[in-house]
Amino acid sequence: MRGETDRAKIDAQRVNGPGRIYFTGGGTAVLHGWRDTTIDLDLKAEPEPRGFFEAVAALKEEIDLNIELASPDDFLPALPGWKDRSAHITRRGELDFYHYDFYAQALSKIERGHARDLEDVRALLARKLVLPERLLELFHSIEPELIRYPAVDPSLLRSAVLAAIE
Repeated sequence: MRGETDRAKIDAQRVNGPGRIYFTGGGTAVLHGWRDTTIDLDLKAEPEPRGFFEAVAALKEEIDLNIELASPDDFLPALPGWKDRSAHITRRGELDFYHYDFYAQALSKIERGHARDLEDVRALLARKLVLPERLLELFHSIEPELIRYPAVDPSLLRSAVLAAIE
């Protein structure tokens, strides 16, 4: 069992090639400051830079960091335009760091429905990183594709999205 992750651990990065790393979930919450720690750091690399997997393995061991290769598009259809909405954090060498699209994060957290996830959705809405009308619009854009995700009940998700934005 690894310890929780704080900002100092998230800032420690060692990848030696061009690419993009997207933070999602607790990493976004910690970097934006509405949480002090997270249980794990969820990342998506696209394209995967040289040394990415080696750096992930080293960081997990050296600084007791629990890293998951996961993003909202692993659980729900990718939202149209998600890359354009992903917020740039910093550039280090040839590597760019982003927050994965806040709308996609919100929808995946609503779908999961855990208390901490719903607190994150409220924080995204309160900080106006996610606007209710746009969240609903983007949900509607992927709703027909939910048939490809048998673990997701579209009507329950629709109800949960409506409840979250009220």
